[in-house]
Amino acid sequence: MAVALICEFNPFHNGHQYIIETAKKNTGEPVVAVMSGSFVQRGEPALTDKFERTRAALENGASLVTELPAVYAVANAQRFAGGGARIANALRGVNYLAFGCECDDISLLKKAAAAPSDLRVQSLIKKKMQQGDYYPRALESAVREVFGDETADFLKTPNNILAAEYIKQLDKRIKPLPIKRRGAAHNSKAVSGGFASASAIRSLLRGGKPADGLLPRVPSEITFPERLDAALLYRMRTISAQELRTLPEVGEGLENRLLAAAKTAASAEELISAVKTKRYTHARIRRILTCALLGITEELQSKKSSYCRVLGFNDEGAELLKDCDFDIVTSAAKGIGGKNAEFIKKDILATDVAALAYEKVRPSGEDFCAQIIKC
Repeated sequence: MAVALICEFNPFHNGHQYIIETAKKNTGEPVVAVMSGSFVQRGEPALTDKFERTRAALENGASLVTELPAVYAVANAQRFAGGGARIANALRGVNYLAFGCECDDISLLKKAAAAPSDLRVQSLIKKKMQQGDYYPRALESAVREVFGDETADFLKTPNNILAAEYIKQLDKRIKPLPIKRRGAAHNSKAVSGGFASASAIRSLLRGGKPADGLLPRVPSEITFPERLDAALLYRMRTISAQELRTLPEVGEGLENRLLAAAKTAASAEELISAVKTKRYTHARIRRILTCALLGITEELQSKKSSYCRVLGFNDEGAELLKDCDFDIVTSAAKGIGGKNAEFIKKDILATDVAALAYEKVRPSGEDFCAQIIKC
């Protein structure tokens, strides 16, 4: 039996180590990490490669690390959670899903998970979005009107929104295991007792400042998202409106705003700033740009993959792989010849594109030559 953890580890820091340790202490079971690979949900390349993050996780308590397909790793909260939950469901030894959140009240968590499906809430969300609001705020406001302040306040933070999505998409045999975050809050720049948010650590490392003591393994090489700007702008200046409309989260004329901004923007941030509104958030636009760059369409992202790409494991993790409903993929070369080829090809492409974001550009093909991490 095991505990699953859907994560990014961007980078793997002391807070992640605390969640793994707490999950193991509370259940006495090994931890399986379902981890984003080369790109993360904010639409940027991961700070460091998936194999280095895998090693950090295995050295600090995880027993198995599998890859969340790139197609879902750059998706909205519902699809990100769904992609991870399906892998957790497929690993038959998993009977808990642990996650860090700001509130560990399980009854409130379940209430919040059910709230977005309420017909009254859905009607209000539709009305508010027609008035120009964006989904996260429309959701919070609608839930507040129907269920009150406590439930709505729970859905104000990204981690809690994901937690609610996890609960909706888990098999009944898997129990949610909320773990209250320690130290700095999500996206906080504060450092408290050896804990800092992943965004604060990324800022330190990309700014050339030390982050010693905040993470068990300091990355050897890191990415800089702006190094992909030329590729992103080229893609946006050559893509058609028709092709843009095939991407996830593009609709209602957003493709025209994107194309117009791309004509004059000198960076990805300039493009995003020109398009961003209350409804079209920074994260949403950044994900659209990444999907354009990687060729991830709405059609592909709405499909369900059925493979478990293994990045690393120890002896306990190896045992968990013996009982899985999905195809176990240990070789990218073999994976692209199977029924999940269209997904695995995007994982490989994502790694090749992220390789351009390092200070010293890496060669392509890392997915074919990197070995599974064994601890």
